[in-house]
Amino acid sequence: MRKLILLATLALASAMMPATLATAAPIAPAAPATVEAGPTAAQLLAKTTSCRQISNGKYKTDEDVSGKTVAVCDATGAVFWKADMDIDCDGQRTTQCNEDTDCCFQDDTAFHQSDGKALNAAKLPYIVVPSSSSIWKYTSSQLKGGGSCAVIYNGKVEYAVIGDTGPSQIIGEASYATAKDLGINPDPSNGGTDSGVTYICFKNSAVSPIENHANAVSKGESLATTFVNNN
Repeated sequence: MRKLILLATLALASAMMPATLATAAPIAPAAPATVEAGPTAAQLLAKTTSCRQISNGKYKTDEDVSGKTVAVCDATGAVFWKADMDIDCDGQRTTQCNEDTDCCFQDDTAFHQSDGKALNAAKLPYIVVPSSSSIWKYTSSQLKGGGSCAVIYNGKVEYAVIGDTGPSQIIGEASYATAKDLGINPDPSNGGTDSGVTYICFKNSAVSPIENHANAVSKGESLATTFVNNN
């Protein structure tokens, strides 16, 4: 008799249990937050199809080239040019960049790390701007050392800083690390590419500290988004 009473009590309690408790399903984990990235290479290039030239004439891409073919173009919030890429290995001596690997190696760069040392071309993606001349003064376009730039090649975007200055009549040069990240041969003796590189440098920008590439990427993506939206 006690068994029958106990079973009846359990059955009644089960019937009175709230439906939500009886049928509750496991809670699915929240979806991971979406990480925003900068524009694609195609989106950036679409904003550089025409040139509002601000350089007084054009630049050569190499010392041994006679033709001057590269103009510096103005845009809202940035300037850009389309050129080749020569390899800059100047700065700190490394396995990749030294007097033995680069005939023209110099142990200094125009702009320095926060600790005063020259930049590390093998480690830090940076670009080279021409020294000021009658053709163009990069400072007159609100560019400076440590400024943020996007470098586009073969469907890839690399965010770099302005790290060095070069010859006043030649344009199209970037560090070993920039080339390597873009899939370009970074060897200073036989690397680089003859064409197909677009450089977009953002006005009034600065990456701090200059040697922090993660900061360069974060700032570059933000400025590149604004560039695409405003042009």
